[in-house]
Amino acid sequence: MKRDIYAHLITWKNSSRRKPLILRGARQTGKTYILQKFGQQEFDDFFYFNFEESSRLDSLFSQSLDPEKIIFNLSLLSKKKILPGRHLLIFDEIQVSNNALNSLKYFQEKAPEYSIASAGSLLGVKLSSPKSFPVGKVNFLDLLPMTFYEFLDGMGETGLREYLEDLDHIEPLPEAFHQQLIDLLRRYYFCGGMPEAVRCLAEENSLEEVRQVHREIITSYTLDFAKHAKTADIPKLSHIWDCIVSQLARENKKFMFSAIRKSARARDYENAVIWLEDAGLILRAFCVNIPKRPLLASRLKNIFKIYALDVGILGAMANLDAEILVNGEQLFNEFSGAFTENYAAQQLRAVSGPNLQYWKNKNGKAEVDFLFEAKGGIYPLEVKAGVNLKSKSLHFFDNKYNSPLLFRTSLHNLRKDGILCNIPLYYLDSLPKIVNQSLLGFREEG
Repeated sequence: MKRDIYAHLITWKNSSRRKPLILRGARQTGKTYILQKFGQQEFDDFFYFNFEESSRLDSLFSQSLDPEKIIFNLSLLSKKKILPGRHLLIFDEIQVSNNALNSLKYFQEKAPEYSIASAGSLLGVKLSSPKSFPVGKVNFLDLLPMTFYEFLDGMGETGLREYLEDLDHIEPLPEAFHQQLIDLLRRYYFCGGMPEAVRCLAEENSLEEVRQVHREIITSYTLDFAKHAKTADIPKLSHIWDCIVSQLARENKKFMFSAIRKSARARDYENAVIWLEDAGLILRAFCVNIPKRPLLASRLKNIFKIYALDVGILGAMANLDAEILVNGEQLFNEFSGAFTENYAAQQLRAVSGPNLQYWKNKNGKAEVDFLFEAKGGIYPLEVKAGVNLKSKSLHFFDNKYNSPLLFRTSLHNLRKDGILCNIPLYYLDSLPKIVNQSLLGFREEG
């Protein structure tokens, strides 16, 4: 399955500041597959070591963290000599072995000629604990569920992806292409971006098989709660995970701990929320009352929304039936537009980075779904599930802050009215390009 991260792996390989790589990502996002493909295509050979599958591996790191001794032992285990520059070492589920994780420091300091890529389903959780290993000794990449553009590749629609990426001005797409992309977007809402689910849809065209994949993935996540989380946090993790759908279904999607149970308090659940976030299972968007740069410093840390990592997983958690695919726009509007907002959060996380924010004025009368920084400015993005384009909050934001550009994403075609640009939901992956390459005119000064 083609993934955009592959280009970043090649950049890492050729970088003058290459260090051992840590590839983070939730379970079933395709980390092992992409690293093995990378090793197969970009090196003479690769050596794969899975610390979860083989308990013997940790013992090779327990007596000494000297890189040359480790390489000798791994070569002996593999019955083939490991050569720097020519071979890729893949340490999978490395979070199982503290010694292996700590060895990355010494590879960086004493043996940087070796190419090492490590991965693990709960690396984010592991690395959030103190003294995991010294900071500054590794490079990081994050592998997320497939974006809609990657989904187009997976469905054999690379031509449509290239068409969208080659757009160099803002005007409506031909109606035939627009409707075709809406149909594909509807399928993405159901399938989401987990690689195995996309493969099932592309190769078998079975919606039931897709849902079965989702159920298996969800089961693996909940089993991880019991296997890897602190005992006291396990029920809290389950409570938060189980209430994501109901919380998003509310008109006010701010996460309310009291909705879990009446006596629930934020400070009691804080560690569980952070665990889910570090594991890559949820996305959080923080509230901003006054949009100032940097937005990260303007966040209200105790007011946030929680989204699922993937819109397909969200649909499975909500027991959304496959029949909804044939009901026109109903899928987009399900749960007060929760799927559309979750979709937008997922795409923005992939193309703009991990920091998601939304704006709400202090008296709570106006709210814009997302804020993002680009080209030296702060821009609002309103998410519309259907074709109703009323944007009172967006115009309220503009009147208050005189934004250079306003963005709305919806099922409508691509178009620009003054400083307001409607981005079709299927074109959202190109939002940074639209701003950074100045494809739009800005508000005239004065």
